[in-house]
Amino acid sequence: MNKNVKPLRIAGVGYCVPDTVITNDDLTKLYDTSDEWIFTRTGIKERRIVSGNENAVDLGLKAAQNALGKSNIKVEDIDCVIAASSAPPQLYPSLACQIQAGLDIPNHIPAFDMTAACSGLIYALQVARGFIGSGLYKNILLVAADNNSRLVDWEDRGTSILFGDGAGAMVVTEAEDGIDDILSLDIKSDGKIGQYIYMNLPGKNCPLVEPCDEVDAKIHMAGRDVYKFVVTTLPDFIDECVKNSGLTAEEIDYLIPHQANQRIIEAMQSRLKYSDEKVISNIKYYGNTSAASIPIALVEGVQKGKIKLGSTALLCGFGAGMTWGGAVLRLREGIC
Repeated sequence: MNKNVKPLRIAGVGYCVPDTVITNDDLTKLYDTSDEWIFTRTGIKERRIVSGNENAVDLGLKAAQNALGKSNIKVEDIDCVIAASSAPPQLYPSLACQIQAGLDIPNHIPAFDMTAACSGLIYALQVARGFIGSGLYKNILLVAADNNSRLVDWEDRGTSILFGDGAGAMVVTEAEDGIDDILSLDIKSDGKIGQYIYMNLPGKNCPLVEPCDEVDAKIHMAGRDVYKFVVTTLPDFIDECVKNSGLTAEEIDYLIPHQANQRIIEAMQSRLKYSDEKVISNIKYYGNTSAASIPIALVEGVQKGKIKLGSTALLCGFGAGMTWGGAVLRLREGIC
């Protein structure tokens, strides 16, 4: 590492999911489907969704509080908030600004959102790495939160079965011991295939000009194209992330992938030749929680004893854009 670049430490990780559970059997009340049909295609049995006025800001705030509690960094010492969200309750004020207000963070620190869909947390980590590495900021709060259930078409069986709501958060800071917790990190995109997953914003032209086409504001996904993209693009990308970390695949303790589809997770597992014990998957109970899925899987994995801290992990995400990213991280004791 360049001696002028400050190393980054992951100080705390937290998550929050709604209390309301929707099972595959519940979805049979909405359309022709079955638990077996959904589970065999996705690996999902149930998902958590917001109810009433609960939204991604509420979830993100609780996840942030949990991460801060583990980090031992005071709220007043946070000097930047970055939120990764592609399905927030509002475009503005940003989710990050609402998290800043909810935590009562003083000093008018910068707070902003990033849209990289399900790759959002890894994208945000790359930005935080640059900020901390340059010395611009010292303590950064990353929050990934979405209420996807508000934006899917609940008459579309192919898409609505996939998504759940949730939030994850990570507090990162300058590593004063000089040991960088990021062994490798890379993010990429290909906008030419952005139509694989998209969501329009509704709107109308000024009445004084020619009207534009009306669009809906629901999540659309070409599932087969997404699957083909992932299984042809991610394997080589993962190999490169591992190579850049200076470790071999065998030396990395865990794979914590974005929880999009169990078949995709198994394809990555097969490429790395990892045993089931090394692969963290909880999609069965949460569905696809977008950018929050990786921190949710990490923290829950620790809580359930599937992940031992003082270890290394390969994180990998992909999503609308299309975007993708990967990181090999050092997981220190006490972060969650």
